[in-house]
Amino acid sequence: MKKGDISEGIIERVDFPNKGRVHTEEGTVTIKNGIPGQKVRFQINKKRKNQMEGRLLEVLEKSPLEKRDPVCSIFPQCGGCMYQTMMYEDQLAMKANQVKSLLDAAIAGAGQTDEEGKPDYLFEGIKGSPKEFAYRNKMEFSFGDEYKDGPLSLGLHKKGSTYDVLTASDCKIVHSDMTEILKCVLAYFKEIERKESRSGSIYYHKMTHEGWLRHLLLRRAETTGEILVNLVTTSQREYDLTPLVDQIRALPLEGTIVGILHIINDSVADVVRSDETRILYGQDYFYETILGLRFKITPFSFFQTNSLGAEVLYSTARDYIGDTKDMTVFDLYSGTGTIAQILASVAKEVIGVEIVGEAVEAAKENAALNGLSNCSFLAGDVLKVLDEVSEKPDFIVLDPPRDGIHPKALPKIIAYGVDRMVYISCKPTSLARDLDVLIRSDYRVEKACCVDMFCSTVHCETVVLLSRH
Repeated sequence: MKKGDISEGIIERVDFPNKGRVHTEEGTVTIKNGIPGQKVRFQINKKRKNQMEGRLLEVLEKSPLEKRDPVCSIFPQCGGCMYQTMMYEDQLAMKANQVKSLLDAAIAGAGQTDEEGKPDYLFEGIKGSPKEFAYRNKMEFSFGDEYKDGPLSLGLHKKGSTYDVLTASDCKIVHSDMTEILKCVLAYFKEIERKESRSGSIYYHKMTHEGWLRHLLLRRAETTGEILVNLVTTSQREYDLTPLVDQIRALPLEGTIVGILHIINDSVADVVRSDETRILYGQDYFYETILGLRFKITPFSFFQTNSLGAEVLYSTARDYIGDTKDMTVFDLYSGTGTIAQILASVAKEVIGVEIVGEAVEAAKENAALNGLSNCSFLAGDVLKVLDEVSEKPDFIVLDPPRDGIHPKALPKIIAYGVDRMVYISCKPTSLARDLDVLIRSDYRVEKACCVDMFCSTVHCETVVLLSRH
């Protein structure tokens, strides 16, 4: 085989995150976006010795694991929920096996083995999300066209494409309130386009940096049903949005719209951010409840996207953490302080460290909202802040971003010499890398558990308890 060749084969397994393995006479070909058992046609993109990468061209035969029909109209063109044709229990089993394989290799490779040379720790399997569908409390939809010079679309990017946008009018991982708002907003701006009949679309073009409509950011609380609608545009045009506000407010929704915002974003980068925020209706925040604690959430607040799944995750972490009475706990990479506040009621003191300033301010506000006086939050990079903190922890909780812990921060964390740590990871490959360092520094993995908060997608969370020899 050489680059450009087209071949066929069966995906024998999928490694995290979505690396399908097809075995051929010349070696293994890695193909993304497949399901174990599928017979596929693929094209070789890269070749190095006997390691090859291929691009999926067509699914020739379904996998035996595909036991149900797609639940939305844009599958499989949209790459978001690539496992939706698998039964949920099969998704969970696959994810658990993927994570266990990574952990086994890292733990055994670092020398934590039993008499038979097998990894010596307890793997407690995987816990599923309480809701398989309509679980996301936040979604960023993009404006664009489904094909070049096509009609205006609003939704999610086509798999493998930077530009084509598929209208997600029946997306099943969000509440139907969100898709109703999406359809209303899309119809409104399609009508404006029709009336204007101007050359060129109303949406922002990434190549020319011209246009107006960029994103529709929707947030909906699971427990309160409060909804925040955020229309993100450039400043290149001005429209009276009063009719749109009236139409959105008139929608027959299950939840309650508490705020409609117009966010101006002139950044050339394809990110949702604010240069200016205008409140068109209501307020710029809403409330969500997790494990009895109340959290105030603004348009850009970091918050777990699956509220009920977050309760499972944090309950699992709390069980792993155990008794923290009379302890000082460091919550490193604390985000908006959810874990810190959950532990505050059963610890002497909790100190959270987070690099995103807005998240720190939100954490402080939420702690006050919940009447917690024994948790504090510091803004800054964990790598630097640990040098400035005079307190010494009795217990450490680690919940880093996807890339894991900075290699220079790990020795500082290890140097505290705490008896136990809990590591919460959203990317098991980063976790495996960091566990290798921790195990070689006199820590051992006692047990680990997966929590699926991203049903039908390739992602899941992992919680690990470590103890010092």
